[in-house]
Amino acid sequence: MIRNLVLAAALLAPASVVAQELPAAPYLPLDLAQTAARTALDACTAQGHNVSVSIVARSGVTKVVLRADNAGPHTVGSSTGKAFTSASMGRDTAGLAGFIGENPANDGLRDMDSRMVIQAGGLPIKIGGALVGGIGVGGAPSGDIDAGCARTGLDAIGAE
Repeated sequence: MIRNLVLAAALLAPASVVAQELPAAPYLPLDLAQTAARTALDACTAQGHNVSVSIVARSGVTKVVLRADNAGPHTVGSSTGKAFTSASMGRDTAGLAGFIGENPANDGLRDMDSRMVIQAGGLPIKIGGALVGGIGVGGAPSGDIDAGCARTGLDAIGAE
């Protein structure tokens, strides 16, 4: 009988649960995203270009959009699409455009997702070697200028 009572007490007693620490997934903090976007926008503005800058998380969710005064109406969609493409594919959009242009069999990449914009001006954001998002700039007279402003934004936060 005592044995049964001890067994019942042991079964009914609350079990102590030890929480396991899960490794934190790499992510792009909002303050860094804002700094990168603002720096990229300022870099293009200093060159006389009215652009939009977008930052998306690795998941593709938009974190930041900045649109310069007098930037064209197309620039927000362009910058967001470039940022999404870089975050999604993990590479710069100019390199991706070249890859597709040189390999017609890969042309289907353009149609994988309607949010993708495969033109120069999008860069992946890597912190500590981990892909955490993408930055896109749209609206300068060339994709090279867009990409240069994006690179300035990434340099401001120490991203690769």
